[in-house]
Amino acid sequence: MTDTLLPAAPQPLEKEGNCYFRKGCNPLAQTGRSKLQNQRAALNQQILKAMRMRTGAENLLKAATNQKVREQVRLELSFLNSDLQMLKEELEGLNISVGVYQNTEEAFTIPLIPLGLKETKDVDFSVALKDFILEHYSEDSYLYEDEIADLMDLRQACRTPSRNEAGVELLMSYFMQLGFVESRFFPPTRQMGILFTWYDSLTGVPVSQQNLLLEKASILFNIGALYTQIGTRCNRQTEAGLESTVDAFQRAAGVLNYLKETFTHTPSYDMSPAMLSVLVKMMLAQAQESTFEKVCLPGLQNEFFLLVKVAQEAAKVGEVYRQLHTAMNQEPVKENIPYSWASLACVKAHHYEALAHYFTATLLIDHQLKPGEDEDHQEKCLSQLYSHMPEGLTPLATLKNVHQRQLLGKSHLCQAVTHHEESMREASLCKKLRDIDVLQEVLSAAHDRSQLKYTQLREDDDLLNLTDAPDIVSKTEREVEIIVPQFSKVTVTDFFQKLGPLSVFSANKRWTAPRSIHFTAEEGDLGFTLRGNSPVQVHFLDPYCSAAAAGTKEGDYIVSIQDVDCKWLTLSEVMKMLKSFGQDDIEMKVVSLLDATSTMHSKCATYSVGMQKTYSMICLGIDVDDKTDKTKKVSKKLSFLSWGTNKNRQKSASTLCLPSVGVTMPPVKKKLSSPFSLLNTDSSLY
Repeated sequence: MTDTLLPAAPQPLEKEGNCYFRKGCNPLAQTGRSKLQNQRAALNQQILKAMRMRTGAENLLKAATNQKVREQVRLELSFLNSDLQMLKEELEGLNISVGVYQNTEEAFTIPLIPLGLKETKDVDFSVALKDFILEHYSEDSYLYEDEIADLMDLRQACRTPSRNEAGVELLMSYFMQLGFVESRFFPPTRQMGILFTWYDSLTGVPVSQQNLLLEKASILFNIGALYTQIGTRCNRQTEAGLESTVDAFQRAAGVLNYLKETFTHTPSYDMSPAMLSVLVKMMLAQAQESTFEKVCLPGLQNEFFLLVKVAQEAAKVGEVYRQLHTAMNQEPVKENIPYSWASLACVKAHHYEALAHYFTATLLIDHQLKPGEDEDHQEKCLSQLYSHMPEGLTPLATLKNVHQRQLLGKSHLCQAVTHHEESMREASLCKKLRDIDVLQEVLSAAHDRSQLKYTQLREDDDLLNLTDAPDIVSKTEREVEIIVPQFSKVTVTDFFQKLGPLSVFSANKRWTAPRSIHFTAEEGDLGFTLRGNSPVQVHFLDPYCSAAAAGTKEGDYIVSIQDVDCKWLTLSEVMKMLKSFGQDDIEMKVVSLLDATSTMHSKCATYSVGMQKTYSMICLGIDVDDKTDKTKKVSKKLSFLSWGTNKNRQKSASTLCLPSVGVTMPPVKKKLSSPFSLLNTDSSLY
């Protein structure tokens, strides 16, 4: 329904074979979801403008002393607050537009809640990265224009990921690429001057920060959001579709939980630990709901043991939604959770509790224990259905006594009707839920079914004889769990691997500018030995050899020989190259490692409209790097493949073909700084 709209550009441009779009991205496809995201982006801008105007009015009110001016400013503030409230309600309406994300097949099922993608502004990496390459690595920055363009193009593609596994892989590849970029260009003691701006997914409030960790956290949030959109898109009328739905929501919960545990100082409301905890609960609740639908998919037969199983599965779904609704109404998330989400959680809690009572009533009323049946098994199932039996009743006596079964069954039917009515009442109180036709139809049909069955059995003295139905024990054969994100399955190639192995050539280490060494091997003796691999270091240098006289020092890294780049060559390859010159003059370029920069993080102030200034997530940088260092291994260089022939670097909004995947480069190993580093006059430059 929403993904069948015509694209805005000719169809051939959408084909991956033409190398115009990156795999997993198609910004020209005008689906209902992309239109919704465009509306979210426009609303974010309007909210930002309104908040700036409100801030200005508040400042004027503080500064003004004239009473008439103050009264006029107060009037303007009331109008601005009203406009801002209307804009936020409109944004909430987009957040609950579940119909846009649902499967295109007609389905008589309650809609699931997806998350919208976080919006961002364009970021220009070129100036800052070029300056850093020239200053820090002493290399010609123009040699890296293509790599910088690829990075910016990949980021642009991540703003419009396709709603499938290819889109998830695209976002994950950019997230991993950011790890390389952080190690290459973002020293912990210096700001790069690149401002990242992301809009809150729930409130529209922008957050701006000169910290790459905000970018990484936002991409992680979008990975989780994309999984929720994949889950809602699956066909829930098939077993495979329901299995995919469960898997997608479990993976979404895993990504959001990883975000909560890794980035605990995020300044955005939607990525705060409290909000992420609620979102994780919501994803798991929807996965549990899909598990219940999978049990009911083949059709429910009026059979005792099957009805016991289905009743407990429904009670489990009702329980998790009840817990979710309670969490949504706790501070501080209560103010930022869309009202329609909390209302839908309450509706589903009552709906599935009503189903549990209905199925229990059916197994009690329609199934009388007959001679020859397994009464021990039925007695055990009935005893496990309740935490405790009603007063004066025992499982076996209830099974054998028709009158007791009828009374207990009608009590459950009354409870079912009560919960159905409560779910319909909650849905009617929320304007957004009233507009979802399929939700109203499902709730109404379930209520009518329970009401009809009770009407057929109702007697005049029911009000006197019926007691409160006992609670049903929630139980499931498949407890949904968080699936931890597996980033290792997505391998990417470091765009800037030409700078050298990441274990040495990183933002945390400083070197001298490359020095040219001219020397000759005397009688086949170089005058030094080598050690290490990629890059190779000078070791055991003879102080009287020609290489030492030309300026070589022990510990120097060899970066080139006769203008051949040696950063990625192994020790044997470098030795073979040096010996191949014989008695001829050899030109070798080397760099020396200076004092290691301090590992202490500088304070990074965050500016967020409508929020207090706070220190950002940068305090977690060391912990995150230390964890990744243990898992990554040093690997040899692999060449880029299939770059594509016609790259149009002028189109900032284009999404050109991805380089093929390669081998991940090793991370930077941190070293403690020297206590004498502050005495170096050049240290302030890095």
